[in-house]
Amino acid sequence: MGRRKPGRLSARMVEDEEYQLRYERCAGIDVAKASGVVCVRLPPQRPGGRRVAVLETVEATVAAIAALAGRLLAHGAEMVSMESTSDYWRIWYYVLEAHGVGVQLVNSAQARQLAGRPKTDDKDAQWLARLTEMGLLRPSFVPPAEIRALRDCARTRLGLVRDRTREYQRLEKLLEGALVKLSAQVSLTTASAKAMIEAMIAGQRDPHALADLATGRMRAKKDQLARALDGMMFDDHHAGLARLHLDHITFLDRKIAVLEDAIGACLQEIPASWGIGAGGETGPDAGTGPDAAVLPAVARLAEIPGVSPDLAMAIIAETGLDMTRFPDAAHLASWAGLAPVAQQSGPRNRKPKKGQGNSYLRGLCTQAANGTARTDTFLGERLRRIAKRRGGARARVAVARSILTIIWHLLNDPAARFTDLGADWHDRKTDTDKKIQGHIRQLQALGLDVTITPRAA
Repeated sequence: MGRRKPGRLSARMVEDEEYQLRYERCAGIDVAKASGVVCVRLPPQRPGGRRVAVLETVEATVAAIAALAGRLLAHGAEMVSMESTSDYWRIWYYVLEAHGVGVQLVNSAQARQLAGRPKTDDKDAQWLARLTEMGLLRPSFVPPAEIRALRDCARTRLGLVRDRTREYQRLEKLLEGALVKLSAQVSLTTASAKAMIEAMIAGQRDPHALADLATGRMRAKKDQLARALDGMMFDDHHAGLARLHLDHITFLDRKIAVLEDAIGACLQEIPASWGIGAGGETGPDAGTGPDAAVLPAVARLAEIPGVSPDLAMAIIAETGLDMTRFPDAAHLASWAGLAPVAQQSGPRNRKPKKGQGNSYLRGLCTQAANGTARTDTFLGERLRRIAKRRGGARARVAVARSILTIIWHLLNDPAARFTDLGADWHDRKTDTDKKIQGHIRQLQALGLDVTITPRAA
């Protein structure tokens, strides 16, 4: 058998990025906790000479960095790059930005030193400066000051909510050790469960008396609650520890409420989050009427299934309100880590993986996707359809990306409103004749003759 000749590959023309000395004057900073090494790249001092690098070590204090900003401006530095090392970069970025210096934060993976080269702070700063002058670094998204304040409050609230969840888990473990099966019948977060635990701490041990403390729908489960509490071994030390857990939960509830008020206040100070009334008036309380021209940003996002107002505020804290930072919805999805990373080499296409991205935003969008599971909406039906074929995990990622795509469009065009396509959208878009022909071909492949007879109306 002859050897097969390789097919001719068609040539393709791809527009390249410009890497020919993007910045004449720039700098790179290798940041650390107490200080940083600054390398400034300057043009040659004489015709035909080589470019010059000026190195100095600067203390990581506001006064020292402010003085550095003056020197950088005197050098005419067009761009300053630094790696996102822990939180040490913040003082450098914020102070230089406040003094009018062009600054960008870059991913450490993009600025990694070449293998085999010696690694020192001076050489890292020089490498950053060289990559900057050639335009080989992609800046990371750093939100403006008002969004940073909102993000600090939202992330602190999220941390306290997680702490509260852990405290409930510790309380449940304590009750299980005391042979109290209360959590098998009712969530410990409900008022009924807390009333029973308070009574147990006060000394009540009668299962029926404790079950009588149930309120609302829990009263229908009084018998099950009494059986779950029967035979408990809830001693004084259990009561003391349960008191500590409940007090900590109450403390966290108060702090979370304070942060929620602070998040709302931060949003009201951002004009881009305001709505526009029917008469064209704008302000923190505008755009809330039924005939509003533009809804407030939180209200627009809260119309999406699975997105509550609290979740909408947390999402805005991560993405900001200026969607010009992301050229399209696909860039935002990639930044959140909800887009697959291509892994192709020759004829091999490996299974794509999700990117790293913003873990906070990815978690919030996944939470919204979980919220659509039991809704009779397009997103809920999309989640169920994908889960049947690809599994629940992939379905949640797919719907989370869909939700983030919707969010980009709603924030990019404030006048836009969310419209649900309906749970039957896929059925309405199905080509019935094409589907019938597909089934006929499958039956004929099994050796059967098929005759189609329409059903009588």
